[in-house]
Amino acid sequence: MRSVELFAGAGGLALGGEAAGFHPEIVVEWDRWACDTVRENKAAGYPLVGPWRVHEGDVREVDWTWADDIAVDIVTGGPPCQPFSMGGKARAADDKRDMFPAAIEVIRRLQPKAFILENVRGLTRTAFANYFNYIQLQLQHPELASRDGEMWADHYDRLQVEHTTAGASDLRYRVVPTLVNAADYGVPQQRHRVFIVGFRSDLEAEWSFPKMTHSFDALLYDQWVTGDYWDRHRVATKNREPLSPRLMNRVAGLRDVLDVAELGKPWMTVRDALSDLPEPTLSGSRKFKNHVLQPGARSYAGHTGSPIDMPSKALKAGGHGVPGGENMLRNPDGSVRYFSIRESARLQTFPDDYKLHGAWGEAMRQLGNAVPVQLAQTVAQSVADHLQVADMRERASKKRKAS
Repeated sequence: MRSVELFAGAGGLALGGEAAGFHPEIVVEWDRWACDTVRENKAAGYPLVGPWRVHEGDVREVDWTWADDIAVDIVTGGPPCQPFSMGGKARAADDKRDMFPAAIEVIRRLQPKAFILENVRGLTRTAFANYFNYIQLQLQHPELASRDGEMWADHYDRLQVEHTTAGASDLRYRVVPTLVNAADYGVPQQRHRVFIVGFRSDLEAEWSFPKMTHSFDALLYDQWVTGDYWDRHRVATKNREPLSPRLMNRVAGLRDVLDVAELGKPWMTVRDALSDLPEPTLSGSRKFKNHVLQPGARSYAGHTGSPIDMPSKALKAGGHGVPGGENMLRNPDGSVRYFSIRESARLQTFPDDYKLHGAWGEAMRQLGNAVPVQLAQTVAQSVADHLQVADMRERASKKRKAS
């Protein structure tokens, strides 16, 4: 199935889509370092990115006439999150980096069967409620474009009228926004993101967001009820960070669980993700790419690192350098160190043979902006499966009519 990847970054969403069967006709990213990451992996023969055609530049300046003679099945991408990020200035529509209008324009132009857009959970904040609804209405009715000089609030009003008028526009999408925690899908990182998935209204997709597969309760059960987690990793009692008082009652309740399978699989922890990696050193590793120690980590109030026996905190890109707390590992004895690039890539579920281009800070910025590959594949695979079913239904319907 053909796809178009916008705001590709280091390629997390595109890699997940490729693994699910979506093959990008073009991968668009304005950042040179991120483009170099993809190009370097292409040159090294990494198979998933081999056929990708990388366009380094602004999404709004791409010439889409090449797509006139082909059908694009899906448009995917993660518009820049800074306009909605908790750590940003939260200016939404007034932020020049808001690229949702550009993404919607591409959808209007290509009319794909489906789209997958991803962004920070800050987009769902109460302060952005109207703008988030506005984004969704634009995606539902992409043909009703904003007029020159029209304020977004006025365009929002017109879209509301369109939305409540039967059969007013030909091109419509059924849109499903979902807020998820990546840890609930087997990613060793507590990363909350909103996915906006849409299917063209002429398709009978019957889609819903994939069900969660992992849980915090299952991890607590594995650690503090059966103790299997500690046995598996050979962690002595003295080397375990004590259970916090606020979780003791929760664990006590888990002892009465009759069907453990209902809890799902345990959240993946930092220790789970990194257990077969050697400790990073200043000289790096011959076996693992990007696995070099970054010195200088220290703990202070509000920056205590990610506990090794929990999923990591969400990796951050940072507007003025990488924050210390989110991108550090914290051992049970309280000692901390920075994650290496390879360790951070593991936490974002990038393959070990996928190399990040640039020095530590630059590579961490790319990873902090990325979609976890495993989560991307889970969502993309679900969309791909439903598109295939919809296509079969359409062919069957045409066959019945012809006979």
